[in-house]
Amino acid sequence: MTRLTTLSTYLDQQCRRADVAEAIRRLASACADISALVRLGMLDEHRGLAGGVNVQDEAQQKLDVISDELIAKALDDCDAVSGYASEEREHSHTTGRTGGVLVLFDPLDGSSNIDVNVSVGTIFSIMAAPASGPPATEDFLQPGRSQLAAGYAIYGPQTELVLTVSAKVVAFTLDADGLWRLTQDDISVPRETKEFAINMSNQRHWTQATQAYIAACLLGEEGPRGKNFNMRWVASMVADVHRILMRGGVFLYPWDARDPTRPGKLRLLYEGAPMALLIERAGGASTDGQRSLLDVEPTQLHQRVPVVLGSAAEVEHWASHTAA
Repeated sequence: MTRLTTLSTYLDQQCRRADVAEAIRRLASACADISALVRLGMLDEHRGLAGGVNVQDEAQQKLDVISDELIAKALDDCDAVSGYASEEREHSHTTGRTGGVLVLFDPLDGSSNIDVNVSVGTIFSIMAAPASGPPATEDFLQPGRSQLAAGYAIYGPQTELVLTVSAKVVAFTLDADGLWRLTQDDISVPRETKEFAINMSNQRHWTQATQAYIAACLLGEEGPRGKNFNMRWVASMVADVHRILMRGGVFLYPWDARDPTRPGKLRLLYEGAPMALLIERAGGASTDGQRSLLDVEPTQLHQRVPVVLGSAAEVEHWASHTAA
């Protein structure tokens, strides 16, 4: 495999299912279109709030809506896709076809950062559709280990597509001609790290276990961890996870007491499960505090979960605090 291998060639050679490959091609094309819109920055008229809220009760950016529509159109036109679900939509959608695959996606993760020119992205997950009949909502409620593929596009200084269709995690970069070219052939997350990503403004709401874990990290070489940690927090999951895939680290969005009835902030099917598949196939680990995120059994389309993922030793260390 050379650095000039295109996404289409890679999928022909590495993807076991033609329907998965075709769905990824359509998603990648939509992501290239979204990249072009994001790149225009303040020159583009599609800036600011759309004036509504999504099913997550979050204010929608105009680009949230446009990105959602671009991906939906790409999947509606794809013969391999019989249904899809979006973080921006309350209900799943059927295309009128049967068999093939189902796609779940977060069209523009971190969109609140658009106006300050911080990296944002698109996350997607691909699962098998029922062999006959139109897919129902329950057909999307598959555990993360059932994913046939997962990935994300990150719109930053470069636009990259990070993907897993096999045991490996690979990355493609969008070139000036609009082609996705393979630039990393086997991404590996270091087992050890000295870097964590967490929203410190929520500290007063954390459990005692999470507070103890972060406190130990902040004590540095003089503390029980015996090493100095750096903290990073972009407030764009794609950007934070991308950094961890490239150089290691741990991302934490654990349960907190701001809304005790809500099990977590992030969505299992659109964020937690696809990112966990990428991280674990790259040699890292993930947990909701009790099990790998890939083993969580979904019960709702927009189910929320605590998310901790990244370098395996650090995920294990955090989990040891919660078990104590």
